[in-house]
This record gives sequence, structure tokens and C-alpha cells, in this order.
Amino acid sequence: MPHTHLSFRDARFVWVLSLLQLISWGSVFYGFALFMSPLELALGMSRAESSLGFSLMLLAEGLLAFSVGRWIDRGHERAVMTGGSLLVGLAFLMHSQITSVVEFYAVWTMLGVGLAGTLYPPAFAVLTRRFPQHFRRAIITLSFLGGLASTVFIPLVAWLIDAHGWRDALCVLGALHLLVCVPVHWLLLRDAPQRAVLASSHTDHLTLMHFVRRPQFWQLAIFVVLLMGVTSALPAHMVSLLRESGMSESWAIAVPASIGVLQVMGRLGLYLFEHRVDVHVVNRWVPMLVPLGFLALLIGAGHIGWSVMFVVLYGLGNGMLTIVKGTAMAQYVSREHMGSLNGLLGLPMALARAAAPLLMGLLWSAEAGYTLGLWLMLTASVVGVASLWLAQKDTPR
Repeated sequence: MPHTHLSFRDARFVWVLSLLQLISWGSVFYGFALFMSPLELALGMSRAESSLGFSLMLLAEGLLAFSVGRWIDRGHERAVMTGGSLLVGLAFLMHSQITSVVEFYAVWTMLGVGLAGTLYPPAFAVLTRRFPQHFRRAIITLSFLGGLASTVFIPLVAWLIDAHGWRDALCVLGALHLLVCVPVHWLLLRDAPQRAVLASSHTDHLTLMHFVRRPQFWQLAIFVVLLMGVTSALPAHMVSLLRESGMSESWAIAVPASIGVLQVMGRLGLYLFEHRVDVHVVNRWVPMLVPLGFLALLIGAGHIGWSVMFVVLYGLGNGMLTIVKGTAMAQYVSREHMGSLNGLLGLPMALARAAAPLLMGLLWSAEAGYTLGLWLMLTASVVGVASLWLAQKDTPR
């Protein structure tokens, strides 16, 4: 069993980086939904036009994922994450001054460029390089605060917009990135290791393409992209889906709101108990909670108990799935090239994340509701989990 202890200094590093993740995820991903309505009124946009801004952000982030991963693998984590925070902060300030739809699209594309250097993928790569013997423990710790981003920022952004208007709210968020994230990234990430310190160095000479040609890379690619699509398909439809399952209006809103807490509970469970079981067994069974959740919803259509079971399974599974997706490439393909290998999946993941909610909407019908979409998501998640199992089977221990 690999060493999993984080020293006090290491843990402090991870918790500070985690706070910056909370700000990045909360201000942009969860802030967008709250800015949509006032921006549509101010700029005369339809819902489709405003949603395109979010898709442009995802696309920009995905296109840059490989380059960002390569830069981090080469030891440039400080410049990448500090520069990303700087771009996000400046984009928010520019956003507060926009007067046209074209400017709206430009600032959201710029936000995507900044987020490519500040979200989980670059942060996970940083931790894997700095803590090669206990990177998984560090990643679990990092994800605690990130899982609470919606809990913190949805009420915060809503209050800012209500109290000061959307333009001033954007200025506050921009200042948060420029005055907190930029200097803290710059100070925290000094003395970056120039190369990953591996437990074994016999793979040092192997090139990135050698790892890309391995079947495990493609098996993990199928797993990560499919599960990214599946877990991205639901948030926009969750309330409607639960209403159709028979939940009252108050429960249909309150239950999905608990998913953030369930995600953190799942990660806490990993943190507390993972050292007692084989990490590969955990990787094998945690992702199964997601398809089991879909199965519960399909079996118990119209029954509230089954719907609650779905939310619990999905919430716990999705929370722990973030850890499995974030560490699988390092565990089963290459730790040294993790940033680059995960970066290669950036664009497919962005496309899956953008397309899946649309597909769920297109498959909905007044007669069958979300049934067809749920069967598709169940199938995709089972195929994804099976691909992970194959990657594990084919990897020498």
C-alpha cells in the first residue's frame, strides 16, 4: 500500500489551493446561471443566445487543456495558474462594462481561456507532480472545498446582484480573482518541481506518444469522456426530472440542492477509509454508483423513495467519481505525463459536457418524459465503467 500521509506543510498547501478552486468554480460555473436573466434583459438575448456564452467558455477551456497540461508537466505551473486567475479577473471586470452580445461572447471565451489554467485538471496535475507518493490523498483533500462551490457562491452571487446590480457584482468577483487568486497562486506555486519525482525512473525516457498508443489510455479516455457527459447531462434537468417522478415542488428543489453536500460526504468517506482498502477496488466500484442511481430512477418511476435513492447514489457517486477520473491516468498509464494525457481529453470532455444536456432535452417527450434519455445515460455509464475495468485489468500491478 503506497504511503498516503500528508505532512502539515503539504496539507496547508493543498487546502490553500482548494480555496482557490472554490473561488474559480463558484464564481464562474455557478455564477453564470444567476447572471443569465439580468444579462438577457440588458442585452436583449434569448435563452439560447445566452447559453451559447457558456458553451463558448467550455469550448475554449477544452481546446487549451492539452497545452496547459504540457506546460504544467514541464514545470510551468506557477505561470499557468497565476496567468489563468489574472485572465479570469480581467474578464470579469471587462464583463461589467459590456453593452453588446458580441462583447458577451468575447468575455465568456476569455473566461474559458482563464479557467483552462485554474480548474481541477491543472490543479490535479500540480498535486501529482508535487506529491508523487501521496497524490491521490492530496487530490481528495483538494476536492472538499471545490464540492461546496455551489453552496457558497449561489447565495453569495445572488445577494451581490440583488444588493448592487449585475455590473457591480461582476466587479466584486473580478476583484476576488485579482486580489486573492492571483497573488496566492503566485506565492503558493513558487519552487515548482521541474520534473515529476517518480518512485521508479525506468519510464523517464519514454515519450508521450508511447503512452497514447497504450490500450489503457483509450480505455480510460472512453471512461472519462462518457462519465463526464453523463454527469453533465443532469444538472439542467434535475428539478424537472424529479417533478415528473412525483416529488412535490419544495422537495424537487431541496433534494438536488443536497447533491453538493452528498458529494463532499462521498469524498470525506474516501479520505477516512480509503487507506483500509485496495485503491483499485475503490476505483472499480465507486463509478458503479452512478449507473445504479439511474437504474433506481428507472425501476421506481413515479415513486419518491426511489427518486431519493437515485439522488443519494448519484450524489455520493459523482463526488467520489471526480477523484477516480482525476487520478486514473496517473495510476494506470503514466504519472509523469498525467497533465498532458488528461489534456488530450480536454476537447472531447468539453464537447461531451456541452452536448449531453442538449441531448437529454431532445430525448424528452410529453408522453415518456425523460425515460429514453435516462436509458441512454444508464447505457453510457455502464460502457464507461466497463472501459475503466478493462484498463485496470490490462495494467500490470
